[in-house]
Amino acid sequence: MKLLILTQKMDVNDPILGFFVRWVEEFAKHCENVIVICLEKGEYDLPSNVKVLSLGKEEGGPYYIKTLRYIVRFYKYIWSERRNYDSVFVHMNQIYVILGGLFWRMLGKRISLWYTHKSVTFSLRIAEKFVHTILTASEKSFRLKSKKKIVTGHGIDIELFKPDSSIEKENIVLTVGRISEAKNNIKMLTVLKNNPALKLVVVGSSVTEKDKVYKERFLKEIKDKHLEDRIELIENVPQSALPEYYNRARVFINLSDTGSLDKVVLEALAMNVPVYTTNEAF
Repeated sequence: MKLLILTQKMDVNDPILGFFVRWVEEFAKHCENVIVICLEKGEYDLPSNVKVLSLGKEEGGPYYIKTLRYIVRFYKYIWSERRNYDSVFVHMNQIYVILGGLFWRMLGKRISLWYTHKSVTFSLRIAEKFVHTILTASEKSFRLKSKKKIVTGHGIDIELFKPDSSIEKENIVLTVGRISEAKNNIKMLTVLKNNPALKLVVVGSSVTEKDKVYKERFLKEIKDKHLEDRIELIENVPQSALPEYYNRARVFINLSDTGSLDKVVLEALAMNVPVYTTNEAF
């Protein structure tokens, strides 16, 4: 198989999207060659049969210049590389399907979309018409009714996420992921109320402007409740460093209401860390 992958970012050090570099490594083992078109690229070390092409977000510039650059490069890449792929895999961002779907269909390329979120947008409905297959982690991770849906579950790297009994457990309640309203970080503060020996460790950062506003609310709640000495916020942790935090934690908490099967819960379970979650996907 010759595969074209479209994703947001290729950077092993990215705390949110760094895991995708490992996905590409695995794809490369089963494909003759892999072409990756990403919005932004950073650091990665991939096999020789992988080619990474960036739309150029890392180059910066005014919004309208960046947008024009993205569109021009997108069509340039999918056209110039058309003989080097026979299948297309789009990760999460359905706008790529809308932009390239008709072209790929005309050339006989098979299109798959990976999507794990409870929202059903107009753009997702359009993208569903173009793709051949929709891959998702659970029944509730893709809520648009479609015969194209295939539930695969999440793939967890159990060579990376494996418990280390030599590391002593601490009185830590751990959560990993974005600081955002969808993750309900403020509600997590209640676990400290009647448990003075516990400490909450939050590994994650805020990505969108909306997330950043929520983070300010979160910090204010911490200050108002006088919990500064019982909470540790850690940002910019690459995936390769996460096992250290799981190994130290006594329990993992996940209050996400995204409705999708959150892979950090599965990572915690792989590390033998007890999990408390209110996520309906579980």
